[in-house]
Parts: sequence; C-alpha cells; structure tokens
Amino acid sequence: MRDPLFRMALVLGVLSAVGPFAIDMYLPALPQVAADLGTTEAGAALTLTSYFIVFGIAQMIYGPMADALGRKTPLVVGVAIFTAATVGAALAPTIGWLIAARAVQGLGAATLMAVPRAVIRDVATGPAAARVMSTIMIVIAVSPMLAPLTGSLVMAWGGWREIFAVLAVAALVSLALILFVLPETLAPEHRRPVSLAPMLSGARRLLTDRRFMGLTMIGGFGMASFFVFISSASFVYTRQYGLSPMGFSLAFAANAIGFFSASQFAGPMAQRYGMERVISLAITGFAAAMIALALIVWLGLDALPVVMAGLFVGNACLGLVMPTAMVMSLDPHPDIAGLASSLGGTFQMLTGGVMIALTGPFMDNSAASMVAAIALCAALAWCAAALSLPRLRLA
Repeated sequence: MRDPLFRMALVLGVLSAVGPFAIDMYLPALPQVAADLGTTEAGAALTLTSYFIVFGIAQMIYGPMADALGRKTPLVVGVAIFTAATVGAALAPTIGWLIAARAVQGLGAATLMAVPRAVIRDVATGPAAARVMSTIMIVIAVSPMLAPLTGSLVMAWGGWREIFAVLAVAALVSLALILFVLPETLAPEHRRPVSLAPMLSGARRLLTDRRFMGLTMIGGFGMASFFVFISSASFVYTRQYGLSPMGFSLAFAANAIGFFSASQFAGPMAQRYGMERVISLAITGFAAAMIALALIVWLGLDALPVVMAGLFVGNACLGLVMPTAMVMSLDPHPDIAGLASSLGGTFQMLTGGVMIALTGPFMDNSAASMVAAIALCAALAWCAAALSLPRLRLA
C-alpha cells in the first residue's frame, strides 16, 4: 500500500464500517432481544430508532470540534464513547437500558460519519476525492452484507449480548487505528476555534446554498431508502417469503452487492464524464428502477427473485449517487468542511428517520409496501436533483 491516499481510504473505510455494523449486525437478533427483555417487536425496534436519531443530531457536535481541534481528537472521543456504550448494551438488564445504551452508541458513532468526510476533503478534491470516497464505500457497502451474517454466526454460539461484545472489540481496534495509523490532516494554522457566531454564519451560508442543500437531500433520500429497507426487510423476508434468520441475512447481503459493485466506478466515471453527468444519470436510473419495481410488485409480480433483482438495479444506481453527492456538496466549502460534513450528515440521517416515521403507518410487512416506500424516497431524491442542479445532464 504505497499510495498514502489508498491506505488512508482503507483506514477510514474500516472506521466508517463500525456504525453500519452497529446497526445491521444485530438485526437477526431483534426477536431474541424482544423475548429476553420482555418487550414487543416495536419495543425492540426502538433500539434502532434511538440510535438513528442521536446519530444524526450528534454529527453537529463533531463537525465544529473537528474544525477547531483537528480531525483525530473528535474521532478518539467519539469511539471511546461508543466503546463504553457498547459494553453497557451488552449488560443491559431491561429494554429501557438497551434503548438508552443504543442512543449513547449513536452519540459516539456519529464521529465516524462526520469526521472521515472532512479528512477526505483535507487531502483530495474532485475526482480524486470521489475515488477515495468510493474506496470507503467498498467497506461501507460490504458491511450490510457481512454484518447480519456475522450476527447470525455469533448467535449460533452465543446470543445478542455476545454481538455487542464483538462490537466492543471492533471499537477498540478502531481506536488503535485512529491513535497509531491515521495521520492528522488539519494543520494547526487552518483550525477554527469553536465559536457560536462563526458556526451560525457558516450554517447560514450552507443552508442558503441551494446546491449544497440539494446534494445533501439527494443523499438524504438515498439514505432514507436504506433505512426503510432496514426497518422492514426482516419482517417482509421472514413473514411473506418464509426465510429463516440465516436466509434473511443472505438475502439482506445480496441486496448490497449492487451498491458495492457500482460505487467502485464512481471515481473513474467522474474523472471521465464529470461528476454532474454521473450523478444526473445515476439518480434518474435509481428513480426509474424503483418506480418500475413498485409498479411490477403492485401488479402482483412480487416473487422474491423479482424484488431482489429490482433492488439490485436500484442499489447499483445509488452506489454511484452517494459518493458523488458527498464530494460535490463539500468541494465548494473547504474552509468549513467539518461543519458542512456534519450538517450534511445530520440532514441525511434525520431525513431517513422522518421517512421511516411517515411511511411506518402504511407498512404491512409486505413487499408491496416496502418497495412503494423505497420508490417514494427515490422519486424525492430525483426531485432534489432536478431542483438543485442547473440541469440534469442525461446526454
């Protein structure tokens, strides 16, 4: 690994995978969590909700901290919090305790969403940054494939508490990488002290930047499609299609392959065709694929292979959208990259949470409702692109 950018991308990718693992690894264990702690499925699902909400809001803390103290300090603080909360989750005696521990986990894991994007902005821009981001996306995309499978394997010899024990070990490894491998990328002379007035000024600048907000919402609605899938897939796959927990894990993993494969072409395609054209084509493909799948399922062709194939195509398009949108939103704001990264991440996570809340009452554990909600997210992402980009470059 002589290329320092490639080595940094791998380290950042490993760090960025901790959060998705904390979400996906114990999905197969949710029924066991509910049974052991004497709660309902809805009560167990609150452990996901609490994580998402705090994870989204807390990114606003780490962005300014990263601009003031450098990139490594907030990473160390956040991962230390995450590690302590993970131990607390493993020892949880009640569902309330577990929900609270998951919220604190989200508080710590937020640093692994906000800060790595600022690190990338420190060392690369444009297509080069897209290549680094796409390398990180390898690990992030592999996480949904490996996390549920890993959780199922851990449950084979232990239970849901052992899943959190494994996460605690992963957090300690991440802390070692931050301390001993990851370099500091923000020089002291470029740091900005934490001050409310500059933060408000920077936030106002970002919130009134139509392009930044549009690209952020593209990523937000794309992220929301993931959240909708995560919150409903276990029930759809196990109840409508009768899959076992291991079968669900395999099906869940297969849906990430399209995203994983396509994300690797984001950088080269941006270099060759330009980032605006890539995102225009990809977001249009994502919306078209998901709306088509929703219509096909609505017509009654809701066999599992059909649903999985449609999700594969849609996720392939989304694999081009996400890294490109992240890079394009940060490129014009190098002086407040940390704030821009955290604000963008917060909006994306909250958008995902809001979409789950809005679509939740209409979910009936069927493929039709799940795919319709994902199609709605895709259509809203396309509308955000149409409103924020000068023109969708489809040719």
